[in-house]
Amino acid sequence: FQVKSENKKTIWNTEEVPEGSEFDDTWDPREQPEYEILFKQHVGTEDVFFGMTGKDPSTACCEDMVIKIRLPETKYSDIALDIQDKVLDLRTPKKKLLLHLPYPVNSKEGRARFLSEEEILEVTLRISREFDFLNVA
Repeated sequence: FQVKSENKKTIWNTEEVPEGSEFDDTWDPREQPEYEILFKQHVGTEDVFFGMTGKDPSTACCEDMVIKIRLPETKYSDIALDIQDKVLDLRTPKKKLLLHLPYPVNSKEGRARFLSEEEILEVTLRISREFDFLNVA
């Protein structure tokens, strides 16, 4: 088994470098904000009472991932947010969060809202799995 490289002097092949590593900055002095990851699934009466669709409470049956990030003393205009398929990159003047997501997401479909009274940024992302048609109806 031999890996061919575009350039003989390169150490790694581009497939070997994990997605999001270009955002890693260990020298950045900003602190990481508190965050939590929640999973959300859409259920109806056929799921709750009859169990017809085969959904269970596991994350394998969830459609959305909700990330709540606590950003005290931050204005909405100071937030820079970049979403990739496997990485969330958040930057503010005082905080920095590089989060490798537990599941790949559809980076084109998502929404974020800043709850100014609670000082929380709530990011909702659609989980994108290869075999979603088997788990989710």
